[in-house]
Amino acid sequence: MHTTTEFIETLHREGERFADTAEHVDLTAPVPGCPAWSVRDLVLHLGAVHRWATGYVVEGRTQPEPIAEAPALEDTELAPWLRDGHARLVAALTEAPAELDCWTFLPTGVEPLEFWARRQAYETSVHRVDIEAASGLALSPMAPEFASGGIDEFLRGFQARPSSPVRTETPKTLRILPTDVPAAGWTVSLSADKPPRTERTRDGQPADCTYTGPAMALYLVLYNRLPIDAVQCGGDVSLAQRWRDLTSS
Repeated sequence: MHTTTEFIETLHREGERFADTAEHVDLTAPVPGCPAWSVRDLVLHLGAVHRWATGYVVEGRTQPEPIAEAPALEDTELAPWLRDGHARLVAALTEAPAELDCWTFLPTGVEPLEFWARRQAYETSVHRVDIEAASGLALSPMAPEFASGGIDEFLRGFQARPSSPVRTETPKTLRILPTDVPAAGWTVSLSADKPPRTERTRDGQPADCTYTGPAMALYLVLYNRLPIDAVQCGGDVSLAQRWRDLTSS
């Protein structure tokens, strides 16, 4: 498991990779993982999210607030603006007290400081993948344990919320098994009237569909950044496709 300090270090590293790429990429290039966006849109989004997150950490905001619209910037101003917001976020998290009290938004039961360090590390890592893909670059690797934590946040955090769109007409199960993190595994129970319910387990009754592969590949398949066939998909492949269709918006 990553510590808060390790999440902050990862956020710093991933943000630097993103900004380095942003300085050399065609800003009009489409982003495969975000079909409606250009690279410029992606840079503006991440810079705005970093500033939004910083507000909760620095000001101890206890209520949700909308992400502020990014300013109108010339192309040459984008990367410096992005770097500034990223540096402020890293500094805010580094200097924040362990007992930080502020709003969070996922049902994962971690304290606010760890929540924001973790959430922004994963937010930035996914978008670093996006900008590399838009640039035609090979994807920089992620540590298996870090990618495994991203799977956990996605399944037990985002998809556990009532707003999750994932439903099946009859009960189904999906199992996620990283090959490079032997202790990690998840079984997701799907139904018609409740959000997905995820247990951390590699065992249990046979699942309707099973994803097996390296943690990074599984993480990116679940976030629709890689195709399903980037991992081994066993059982009912139509369930995997349904999951993908329902989580692609």
